Amino acid sequence: MIKKGLKVRILVGKDKKKEGEVIEIDRANNRAKVKEINMIKKHVKTTKEKKGGIISKESFIHLSNLKLLDEKAKSKKSEAKK
Repeated sequence: MIKKGLKVRILVGKDKKKEGEVIEIDRANNRAKVKEINMIKKHVKTTKEKKGGIISKESFIHLSNLKLLDEKAKSKKSEAKK
């Protein structure tokens, strides 16, 4: 199960074979945000509190396009095979 804070590898898309840490999960839509992966440009309007402009931020990726890279799980599987 993919959870916040775990390392994952991207399986498809423009960021294929890259690795990153999960920073947010959307369980209702089966999607996750990965740090520095699937970056998009967003145009933000200026308000009294914030300066506007074009910002880059992560977008959600479907969980089926992620592979868990957990060292603990790998070591347990290798011990079970022995």
